[in-house]
Amino acid sequence: MVGGDGGVFFVSHAGADRAWAEWVAWQLEDAGYRVELDYWDWGAGDNFVLKMRDALERGCLLALFSRAYFEPGRFTEDEWAAVLAAREKLVPVRIDDVEVPRLLRPILAPSLVDLEEEQARRVLLEAVAGPARPTAAPGFPGRRGGRLRGMGGSGPRLPGSLPRVWNVPARNADFTGRDGLLVQLRRALADRSRVAVRALRGRGGVGKTQLAIEYAHRFAGEYELAWWIAAEEPALVGPQLAALAVQVGVAAQDGGVEEACAALATELRVRGRWLLVFDNAEDPAALAPHLPAGGGHVLITSRTPDWQSHAVPVEVDGLARAESVALLHTRVPHLQREDAERVAQAVEDLPLALVQAAALLADGLTPAQYLRLLEEKISAVAAEGRPRTYPRSLTAQVRLSTQHVAAASPNALSLLHALALLAPEPFPLHTCTRTARVTPSALTGLLDDPLHIRKVLRVLAGQGLARVQDGTIQLHRLTQALVRDQLTLTEHAAAARAAETLLATAAPGGAGDPETWPAWPALVPHLLALDPRDLTTPHARYAACEACWYLMDRGNASAVLSRLQHLHHTWTEQLGPDHEHTLWAANYLARAYDDTQDHSRARDLDADTLARRRRVLGEDHPNTLLTASNLAVRLAAVGEVEQARALAEDTLARERRVLGEDHPDTLTSATNLAVRLADVGEVEEARALAEDTLARRRRVLSEDHPATLITAHNLAIWLADVGEVEEARALAEDTLARERRVLGEDHPDTLTNASNLAIWLADAGEVEEARALAEDTLARRRRVMGEEHPATLTTASNLAVRLAAVGEVEEARALAEDTLARQRRVLGEDHPDTLVTAHNLAVRLADVGEVEEARALAEDTLARRRRVLGEDHPDTLRTTRFLKALQSDAD
Repeated sequence: MVGGDGGVFFVSHAGADRAWAEWVAWQLEDAGYRVELDYWDWGAGDNFVLKMRDALERGCLLALFSRAYFEPGRFTEDEWAAVLAAREKLVPVRIDDVEVPRLLRPILAPSLVDLEEEQARRVLLEAVAGPARPTAAPGFPGRRGGRLRGMGGSGPRLPGSLPRVWNVPARNADFTGRDGLLVQLRRALADRSRVAVRALRGRGGVGKTQLAIEYAHRFAGEYELAWWIAAEEPALVGPQLAALAVQVGVAAQDGGVEEACAALATELRVRGRWLLVFDNAEDPAALAPHLPAGGGHVLITSRTPDWQSHAVPVEVDGLARAESVALLHTRVPHLQREDAERVAQAVEDLPLALVQAAALLADGLTPAQYLRLLEEKISAVAAEGRPRTYPRSLTAQVRLSTQHVAAASPNALSLLHALALLAPEPFPLHTCTRTARVTPSALTGLLDDPLHIRKVLRVLAGQGLARVQDGTIQLHRLTQALVRDQLTLTEHAAAARAAETLLATAAPGGAGDPETWPAWPALVPHLLALDPRDLTTPHARYAACEACWYLMDRGNASAVLSRLQHLHHTWTEQLGPDHEHTLWAANYLARAYDDTQDHSRARDLDADTLARRRRVLGEDHPNTLLTASNLAVRLAAVGEVEQARALAEDTLARERRVLGEDHPDTLTSATNLAVRLADVGEVEEARALAEDTLARRRRVLSEDHPATLITAHNLAIWLADVGEVEEARALAEDTLARERRVLGEDHPDTLTNASNLAIWLADAGEVEEARALAEDTLARRRRVMGEEHPATLTTASNLAVRLAAVGEVEEARALAEDTLARQRRVLGEDHPDTLVTAHNLAVRLADVGEVEEARALAEDTLARRRRVLGEDHPDTLRTTRFLKALQSDAD
C-alpha cells in the first residue's frame, strides 16, 4: 500500500468535516503512514490547486465521503474526479450516510458512522491497508503505542467529544487562520522531550486568548481534563485551581484553597492527558508557584516577554495577510480584495483591529472612509465595533495599558510618550549618550542609569506596548498612533521635550564624518518623523538637518525635499527668517533643490541666505563664507559661470585669511573653485589647484576621507582633459577602490567615479572592460537613484557610446534614443547633458545609415550649443566638425 511504499496519503475532505479530517490524519500518522493534510501542511498564501496537484502526484487520495463532500462547486469534486480520470488509487471512507455519485458507486467505501472509536480506527486502517492475517504473534499491547501516541498520549477521541472536566470558554465560530501555529503548538506540547509549558506572548489584540481557546477545542479529544484560569489577578488563581480540585474529586467543596491546590498538584503529577490554560498572566514570578508538574500540558497567554525561566515562549504576531483578508471577507462578503488588503495593512493584520474594522465596514462605512477616519480619528475608530470575544476595544486596551505603565514607572510613561512622536521603526536607545549640552527633560536622568533603563523597558514590554531587542525599543504602528492620539496638550509638550532628548543624545555627529555612518540608518526615520514644531533645541534641530544631509549624500534628495521645506517654513514662522536655525534649514534646502535639478530655486535661496548672513554675521563669518561657497556652485549650475568663478575666488581668499589654508571649509572652497576654473576652460589652473588641495586634504583629513576622494576624483577628470589619460586612469582606479571600501559600491560618489573610469578605460583601448563597468554602474544607478535621475541618464548616455564601440550599434542607438527622451523631459532640451546625448545619438544614426536624421539632429544640437555654450566651446566645435564630416561624406 502507499504508506509502506514511501508515498503519502492526501486527505481529501470538505471544510465542514475538518474535525474528521484531523482525526483520520492522526490515526494514519500514528499507524506509521505519511499523511498530507491541508490544515497541517499548507500555509497561508499557498496555491491550493498547485499544492493539491503536487500531493496527488506523490501519493494516494483518501476521501472522506459526506453530504458536504459532494456539494456542487467544491474543490473535492476536482480532487476525486482527477484521481479517477488518471486511473489512480482512491481510498474512500464514509463519515455520514450519504448517497455517493453514480460514478463512485462501484468503489467500496467502508463506513465509520456510529462506530466506537477503536472500531472506527480499525475500519479506517483496514480500508487503507486492506485486511490481512498476522504473520507473527501480536505484541503485548500494555504500555506500547503508535508513533503519535508516544508523543502525546492515547490520541484524540472522535470529533465533537469534550472531556468530562471542562470549563474552557465557548469556541469562536469566526476564528480564522493560525493553522500552522496551532499544529506547531500541538507538536511542541506533545513532544515529551521538552517541558510541556508554553507561553503565548504578544501585544494586546493579537489574539492570544482566542488562539488558546481554539487550541483547547481543536485538540479536546487529546485531554481528559481541560481547565481555564483567568490569571490577570494573581490572587484569584488559587481559588480557580481549588475549584478544579473539587471537580476532579481530590478536594471538598468547603475546604481551604491551599489544601485544595496542594491536593490538585499531587493529582496532576501522577496523571496525564490534562490541559491548564492560564489566561492573561502578567507576572511570571507570581504564577510560578501555581504551575503544576506531571504529564499534562500548560498554556499561558501573556503580554509580558519574561517567561523564559518558567515556559517556552511562543511569539504570537499579526495574522498572515491572506488570513486577514479571509477574516474580513467572512464578515464583509462584498468587500473587494484590494480594499481588504489595504485595510489589513493599515491595521497591521491585528485580529482585534480587523474584527473592529469589519464591524464598521459591515455597518456601511466604505473602505476609503474607514482608512481616512483611521488616519484622522484613530482613538474613536478603534473604540468602535468591539467583538464579544474580546474584553475591551483596542482603544480601551491601549489606554488601560498606558495607565498601568504610569502607575508602575513615570519614566516608562515619559519614554512611551516620547516614542509615540517618533517613527514606528526600532529606536536605538543603546546609542543615547547624555552630554552636558543637552537640554534637560524628563528622560535626561534616566539616560544616566543603565539599570534604571532596563527596569523601564521591562515595564513597557510587560504591558505589550513595546518590543525590546538588541538595545532598541519599538512601538507597533497602531499602538504608537493610539498613544499619540490620547496625549493631552500638556502631555504632548512634555513628550516632545523627551523625544528631543532621545534624538539629541543618539545623534552621532556630522553626517559627513564616516565614523558616524553606522549610527545614522537607525536614527534617520525618527529625525524625519518628529514634527518641526516639536524641535526646539539647537542639538535636535541640527540633528534633524543632518539626517537629511545623510540621505542627500546617498542620492535621496527627492525623499527629503518636502521635509526640508517643512523645517524651513516652520522655523521661519517660529523664529524669523534671520534666525541662525532658519538659515541652517535654508542651507540644507538649497542643496536639496540643487540635487533635484531645481537649480534656480537653489540659487535664489542661497543668495537670500548669503545676504542675510552678511547683514547679521558679517562678510567674513565662517557661516557666511560657507554660504558664499555654496552659492558659487548654484550660480554655475544655472549657467552663470563667470559670476560663480569670481565668487568662488573671493570666498577662497577670505577663508584662507580667516580660517587658514588647511581648514576643511577652505579646502572645500578650493575644490569648488577648481571646478569653476575648469568650467571656464582654465583646465591647467584647475589641475594645479586640485593637486595642491588633494595634498592638503590627504594630510589634514586622511587619504580615505570622502572629501579627499572627491578632490581626487575631480583631479582625475582634469588630468584626462589635459591629455594625461594614463595618470587619470590610475588615479581614478585607486580612488574607486577606496570609495568602494569606504563609501560602498552603491554610493553616488562611487558610481560617478565608476562612470568616468569607464570612459578612460575606453580611451585606453580597453573597450570590453569599459562596457562591463558602464553596464554595472548603470544597473546600480537605476536601482539606487531611479531611472530618470540625471546621474543615471549620464551613465546611460555614456554606455550607449561604449556599446557602439564594441559593434552593438542598434543597441547603442536604442539606448541613446531612450536616454535623450528622458533627458529632454527631466532636464530640458537645452541642458548640456541633453545636448551631449543628442550629439552622440546623431553619430549613432549616421552609423546605421540614417544620414538625414543624423544631420537634422546635429543641426538642432549645434544651434542649441551655440546659444547655450557659445561658438568656441569645445562641445560646440565637436558638433560643428561632425556636421562637416557628414557633408563631406555626402559630397
